[in-house]
Amino acid sequence: MTSSRVAPAAMLRPGDIGAGERRLAIEAPVAVEVDGLGYAVMMMTPAELEAFAVGFMLTERLADSAADVADVDPFAGEAGWIVRVTLAERCRGRIHDRVRHRTSDTSCGLCGIAGLEQLRRPVAGRTPAPQAKAAALFAALDGLRARQPLNAATGAAHAAAACDAAGAIVATCEDVGRHNALDKLIGTLALAPQNADFFLVTSRLSFEMVDKALVAGVAMLVGVSAPTTLAVEHARLHGLTLVALARPDAMLVMNDPWAAFPLP
Repeated sequence: MTSSRVAPAAMLRPGDIGAGERRLAIEAPVAVEVDGLGYAVMMMTPAELEAFAVGFMLTERLADSAADVADVDPFAGEAGWIVRVTLAERCRGRIHDRVRHRTSDTSCGLCGIAGLEQLRRPVAGRTPAPQAKAAALFAALDGLRARQPLNAATGAAHAAAACDAAGAIVATCEDVGRHNALDKLIGTLALAPQNADFFLVTSRLSFEMVDKALVAGVAMLVGVSAPTTLAVEHARLHGLTLVALARPDAMLVMNDPWAAFPLP
């Protein structure tokens, strides 16, 4: 699946106009069908769709493990991509409780939610204590750029990386949508488990990003941008270590329930 393509452009300069070109990240509608029912249409990069489907089923609570996703069939249609997901028999009743066909853009939205009362969906278990120290966070941040080929080519893709306690990046996924990148990462880890202590994302830390990290059972979520109020509250409610505004010279610890980064 191609993630980018070159498009012609005009290059404007103070004294002239010339011909140019730009490599663009592909953004396409991807319709997700679950057990024959339309669930969501995601605007995303149509790559790693199998991993995305598994991660999306997990973070939407339609499945509890990769084994609950019996089959994933992605294919290109005339208007975009279609991903047909078949769930295990024990999970099939869930889709009827929350199915809703909607269009999601690349910035926000919770799929399959009919009302505000369904917003706080259950999170299984208590978040573990992170093993990584400050040096590991900076090491992961330093190594992330080299793991973002789509963004290097286009400047238009978010990344989500799984990192071990030493700060080594064990898996990375990219997408034009930050939610989609994280779902791809969660699906990748569900299909081929890695020793991941924390997630590092190149986006703001919103409620949805915290919620997905909680579903994945990761110990800590680190983001290069700022958090929202609801993201911090959600992290505090469930004991997720949350680090924001990750820069090469400083980071901001927003929630530290395990005293992983104690003040001197």
